[in-house]
Amino acid sequence: MQPFTVNIKLSARTLTGALSAPNRGAADWGWQGLIAYGCHSLVLVVDANTAQTLQVLERHKANVVKVKWAKENYHHNIGSPYSLRLASADVTGKIIVWDVATGTARCEIQEHAKPIQDMQWLWNQDASRDLLLAVHPPNYIVLWNADTGTKLWKKSYAENILSFSFDPFDPSHLALLTSEGIVFISDFSPSKAPASSGKKVYISSPHSSPSHRLAATTGAKKALDKVKILISNEKPSAESVTLNDCLQLSYLPSKRNYMLLLYPREILILDLEVNQTVGVIAIERTGVPFLQVMNIGLASITELVYDLRSQCDAIRVTKTVRPFSMVCCPVNENSAALIVSDGRVMIWELKSSIASRNLPGQGTVAGEEQLKSSFLQEVHLKFLLTGLLSGLPLPPFAIRMCPPLTTKNIKQYEPLLAVGTSNGSVLVFHLTSGLLHKELSIHSCEVKGIEWISLSGFISFATSTPNNLGLVRNELQLVDLPTGRSIPFRGERGNDEPAIEMIKVSHLKQYLAVVFKDKPLEIWDVRTCTLLREMSKNFPAVTALEWSPSHNLKSLRKKQLAAREAMARQTVASDTEVSSVESSVISLLQEAESKSELSQNISAREHFVFTDADGQVYHLTVEGNSVKDSARIPPDGSMGSITCIAWKGDTLVLGDVDGNLNFWDLKARVSRGIPTHRSWVKKIRFAPGKGNQKLIAMYNDGAEVWDSKEVQMVSSLRSGRNVNYRILDVDWCTSDKVILASDDGCIRVLEMSMKPSCFRMDEQDLLEPAWCPYLLVPRASLALKAFLLHQPWNEKYSLDVMNVDYPEDENIKNLIQEQLNSLSNDIKKLLLDPEFTLLQRCLLIMYFQTILSNFLLVCKHQSCLFFSCQTDRAVQLLLETSSENAHYYCDSLKACLVTTVTSSGPSQSTIKLVATNMIANGNNSDFRIHNHFFHLLKVRLNSEECADVLKRWVDHLCSPQINQKSKAILVLLSLGCFTKVAEMLHSMRYFDRAALFVEACLKYGAFEVNDDTNILFLKSCLCIFVTYLQFCVSHIFSLGELRSEFRKWVLIFILLFMCVFLNASFT
Repeated sequence: MQPFTVNIKLSARTLTGALSAPNRGAADWGWQGLIAYGCHSLVLVVDANTAQTLQVLERHKANVVKVKWAKENYHHNIGSPYSLRLASADVTGKIIVWDVATGTARCEIQEHAKPIQDMQWLWNQDASRDLLLAVHPPNYIVLWNADTGTKLWKKSYAENILSFSFDPFDPSHLALLTSEGIVFISDFSPSKAPASSGKKVYISSPHSSPSHRLAATTGAKKALDKVKILISNEKPSAESVTLNDCLQLSYLPSKRNYMLLLYPREILILDLEVNQTVGVIAIERTGVPFLQVMNIGLASITELVYDLRSQCDAIRVTKTVRPFSMVCCPVNENSAALIVSDGRVMIWELKSSIASRNLPGQGTVAGEEQLKSSFLQEVHLKFLLTGLLSGLPLPPFAIRMCPPLTTKNIKQYEPLLAVGTSNGSVLVFHLTSGLLHKELSIHSCEVKGIEWISLSGFISFATSTPNNLGLVRNELQLVDLPTGRSIPFRGERGNDEPAIEMIKVSHLKQYLAVVFKDKPLEIWDVRTCTLLREMSKNFPAVTALEWSPSHNLKSLRKKQLAAREAMARQTVASDTEVSSVESSVISLLQEAESKSELSQNISAREHFVFTDADGQVYHLTVEGNSVKDSARIPPDGSMGSITCIAWKGDTLVLGDVDGNLNFWDLKARVSRGIPTHRSWVKKIRFAPGKGNQKLIAMYNDGAEVWDSKEVQMVSSLRSGRNVNYRILDVDWCTSDKVILASDDGCIRVLEMSMKPSCFRMDEQDLLEPAWCPYLLVPRASLALKAFLLHQPWNEKYSLDVMNVDYPEDENIKNLIQEQLNSLSNDIKKLLLDPEFTLLQRCLLIMYFQTILSNFLLVCKHQSCLFFSCQTDRAVQLLLETSSENAHYYCDSLKACLVTTVTSSGPSQSTIKLVATNMIANGNNSDFRIHNHFFHLLKVRLNSEECADVLKRWVDHLCSPQINQKSKAILVLLSLGCFTKVAEMLHSMRYFDRAALFVEACLKYGAFEVNDDTNILFLKSCLCIFVTYLQFCVSHIFSLGELRSEFRKWVLIFILLFMCVFLNASFT
């Protein structure tokens, strides 16, 4: 017969609480739907959909100041799989790049020992997706390879750099916010440091604007006053306030050449082309100042109008509760997360509703169209709180783990941790999921200690602040966890008496010992809440106490069985119907059990030991209301005043104020003293489990784990050396994991080594499944993506992956199925809809994001005037400027502008000549040239000539020196060159994208397959599908039904290719 074994595995985790001041602004929302933010030296990762903590990253030694998710806008395959990469920086200047899924650090970067001011991943990732730009104080920007930790280049500037912002329309443009102004960099490149020091401009304070002085102006004058030139090349006067009070600088992602400046009471929108403010959003002087603003980039701005449309519910702001960070969902931009200083994460979603109202004064009109016109539709916006994640309150804490798992309580066991707080509440956490199980408001003052009396109840005590006489109000509460009911355990006692120092529950949960500071010991009956014995006034002062794990439980069971039988006979004798004895004997025995034990007060004999101020050990026995003094052991000369005792089996361990540990072997009657050379031993606890002799000792400066059987230390943790926090309380979670409560407001569940460690996200037992395919292995994640995009082997789309011939372990398939099951019902409905097209699926899964992104070459005509009588000579002189000359670009544009005064053939020839020369000379690496010059191409050249120039630009983008093929694909898409797009995707080895793109083009008629179709194109299509088949078979799916379906595709294209080829040959 196989023995019955139980394996409850609890992962190491950290429960977090309030944030520290340097954590302000350290938050980011990634494209994968995960929110990361800093909490002291930790980095938390939260799922925005379910508001669950998925990961806690711990490796920093100082407070975290910045976190940034890595960009994922590159092609993924087996060689470049999906990954959760996150960069975090702290106040000591250390940057750590994390693999969030596994909780490991990929690399660590250190340049200086000062806080990182700002950092950002480069979003133009054709060359490399591992580049991270960081601002190192006081005035350095450094580009790092975040995969290897290699410094690529470093550039210093004259002023202290506070932050920076990339132009979303131009990766070579960078704006630095400094202590005196703004530095515009126009030659940023990953390959080398900027050659110039940038263009330095000064910003005058908006507080000196006329809108502040002339509050009574109205109409056009008021609008004109708001437009003020703030940007200048001259340094402002001494009395003018500069950017010292500027909170934020960023480019607008929805409008080219627009920048946002945030001040405490104003938001300025700047047009960098005219160096003027085009919008001012101001609040009243008595209003709440601005802290942060989020830029929305989905819709482009046509008119800047500020109007308050919706606001969320206000939070109560106090000294300890303030908003710290705000992040916005980058996918749909209709959700925002607010991180509060007390550790709360509030997720708000902007909902809209449409209401129709009848216009007042409308008469009765005839006709349906006139009836519709009499109604207006109003869009109401409202913020709804869709997620809330709460943290621990401010320390100190008192923690206690529930009784350990045994074979008797396996059916009802739950790993619960009770946490007493400074505000009088007791929080109960479920350590399997790390979520708050219950919050009980029990006390009116700080909770000092908790003792469990069963799996569903505990006793907690709290003491108030001492009065002038040193007396306090003691609160001792008995709590029933399922109902939340609490009763005063000591009744009316507790007012104006010495403070309770500790409570100890006996091993059988029968007795409770209450130890006071300057008052004799009390022994209570836990079952009846009655006082059994209050010691005399001459009873020695107790410094440490512990109950013995040994007892006469067998004798107790004999007494209980005899009492049950007697009570059952008494109950049967009083019954008039003797015939019902057999049918009710079980219920009678159960009823008699509780009655007999309470009426006859049957109790097992238990005993405890305690020490007095002189170190003498007393041994007392308790049975019922009888307390007997058994033995006394004189103090050990090598020990100081005893502060704590722990007892398990035949081992008794004592700790003193000098940091000494004394191990007593009661069976062999020997003792051994160990000087730890640490401070005061505050607590000792043995680990649960039969035969497990590990114990944890808590000191003023840390904790240690000892093996009492071998009398040797297993692990050590010291504040200020290993960690930067101080230990407040300790306990055991399981037989091999400890719990540490610290003064940084966190509670950590660690391995016995007590080394900071992160758990794997896929090992978590979450209350709600979280949609995160990044947790899967690369093959599985790619298979999941292909499964959601295309199912040619099914007549109808399915979300059951278990029926697919997929050669992976069943556990992997189960993980994939769990991800599919975690999809929302709305998404499932879309995916199962037969009318849901391939393009819609690609957009939904964000698979075609880089191909179908909103990258359009917009034509914007700018009026230009040039007054000259000798235009031909001027053009000739301008075109003769050498390409090495610094004015080559400006002179070329001037030549084009001069010739565009008249719409003639020479003007178009000049534009084509300038475009060809600039591409050949490589002067179009600056994106600003593209914007200005190709706008001119679109306006002045016909479609064929413009396409010819743009195709030359595509060739330049595909050159090894530039290597921006993704941008070249977008240019080809804007030209409608779908054949070239498919061929380029295949040449870049983007086989899956190429196959899906070709299929979409064939479906929507973008490719005309007829007798005149280019045979080379058919060869390319055939090669694309064959290669995609090989890719799927070798990397994702097995040789099952899927392979046979792809064979059909290949045969179809072979037949099509042969038909066209034979037709062309005969003709």
